[in-house]
Amino acid sequence: MRYLWWLARRQPWRVLRGSLLGTAWMVGLSVRPYLIARAVDDGLRARDTRALALWIAAIVVAGVGLSYLGIMRHRTMTFLREDAKARSAEVLLRHLSRVGAVLPRRVGAGEVSTIGGSDIDWTAQVLTLTGPGVGAVVAYGVIAVVLWSISPMLALCVLLGVPVVGLVVGPLLRRLERVESAYRRQQGALTARSGDIVAGLRVLAGVGGRDLFARRYATRSQQLRAEGYRVGAVNSWIDAAIVAIPGLFLAAVVWLTARMAVTGDVSIGELVAVYGYVATLIVPVWFLLEGSYQLIRGRVAARRITDLLTVTPDDVGGPGRRWPAYVPEAGLPASVPLARRPGDLTAPDGPADLHDPLTGLTVRAGLLTGVAADDPAAAVALADRLGRYVASEATWGGVPLSGIALDEVRARILVADHDSYLFAGTLRDILRAGADDDDERIDAALRTASAQDIVDALPGGLDTPVDARARTLSGGQRQRIRLARALRTEPEVLILVDPTSAVDAHTEARVAERLRAARAGRTTVVIAASPLLLGRADLVAHLSAGRITATGSHTDLLEGDPGYRHLVARGSEDPDIAQPTDTEEAYR
Repeated sequence: MRYLWWLARRQPWRVLRGSLLGTAWMVGLSVRPYLIARAVDDGLRARDTRALALWIAAIVVAGVGLSYLGIMRHRTMTFLREDAKARSAEVLLRHLSRVGAVLPRRVGAGEVSTIGGSDIDWTAQVLTLTGPGVGAVVAYGVIAVVLWSISPMLALCVLLGVPVVGLVVGPLLRRLERVESAYRRQQGALTARSGDIVAGLRVLAGVGGRDLFARRYATRSQQLRAEGYRVGAVNSWIDAAIVAIPGLFLAAVVWLTARMAVTGDVSIGELVAVYGYVATLIVPVWFLLEGSYQLIRGRVAARRITDLLTVTPDDVGGPGRRWPAYVPEAGLPASVPLARRPGDLTAPDGPADLHDPLTGLTVRAGLLTGVAADDPAAAVALADRLGRYVASEATWGGVPLSGIALDEVRARILVADHDSYLFAGTLRDILRAGADDDDERIDAALRTASAQDIVDALPGGLDTPVDARARTLSGGQRQRIRLARALRTEPEVLILVDPTSAVDAHTEARVAERLRAARAGRTTVVIAASPLLLGRADLVAHLSAGRITATGSHTDLLEGDPGYRHLVARGSEDPDIAQPTDTEEAYR
């Protein structure tokens, strides 16, 4: 509810304008029954043609005025809802960018997708209560006062009847909140599962698991369908009540008024007016019931949004360091924590050594360092520590990496893994990654990554549109595009995780040669088991059982470390297989 209130407070003048227009429109609806009553009593019954014409003209003017008010009310509320949608999307995207790498470990992709889509819409719909909702309450009071002037008994029927409507619908709304919450959770989980199946369809087909996952997906779909039936059943009762109850209420009041007209307690014109007032009253009653329905769904959606906003990054401050309090986004409720404050230690002014005490690895500044790891998970964990994606005791130039401002770490140290996300857009946009680079830097990065042939093969070159994850490209092509994107940024420290695992040996040899030349004098870490990459490194470290067991040149480790020789030879017992080859020989 605080999040919904925050959305309303972001647009105070628009909310006020919507409330005024909604009130004027709904109160104006009760003007026409009065004008019709006057036309009946003063014109028809009195046989006064002039009075009848005047009252008819007044009815027409009132209709035109109501039409204008209705248009402006709808226009204002549309702006209000769309602004709320954009504001929620902005807050979510900004927060997700702060959470960063921890997000996939905390929240499923399907959950984020459903929250960023339908949940944002439902929270925005609740803001309708600030316009027609306020007008409905005011119109309800005005019509009750008018009816009191005609008959106190009719007014009491109206004043008591509407709360009875609320009591009837209330339990249904509470039940809707429960079933809607369960349905939305299952929907997010199923969306995540469908995304996984689509992304891994080729792998599933290759290992023969497509039918198994299809059956599991079908089972979950049936469970979601059953939950959807429960939601639909409650919705149908609520929709029926919203239409039927006000209709029954109208019939009861009209019957009572007709009996009063027969006995002479009210005139024929007043009978017509009462019918018009009560028919008009259906509109605010409908808005109140519909608004309550939207409020329930909006609360469910807002709760899911705030749950996502409370996901915080891992504590990368390191052991023994205490983070300051959360810093809420300006204007957001204080109960919604977002990002943490960065550290306050000074980063090295220039190139400096990176050191990971857990493994004992020291990355020398300005050198190309290769790391061959027996365990791929240990290699990824090492990259996370050196890039400050997890809490660790890693240092940079002797300064604890966890104490340096995170923005500065991200600007100077880049960790690029072989499966990093490729956004949709033109190939130029993907490679630029938001920077205003000229084509020369992009061409240089493409050449280093041996990816120029990819651009040449595309019909529009760099301006060719590419879908999300670049699924139209092969695995090796995507990997080279990712490498080119990382090289284009020219970071001070570049950490590459298996950058050529999906390319052939000839391409890998070209990349190894060009990478060394392109990154000369700058700190580069290549975590891989490829002898072609490791053979071009200035220094190679063997990571085994979580520790660096040997360091030296590629040739030295081949001769002196059997475990390293076995690793880079990919299980072969022939050490010659792992010997570095000359560039020309590799090209052949």
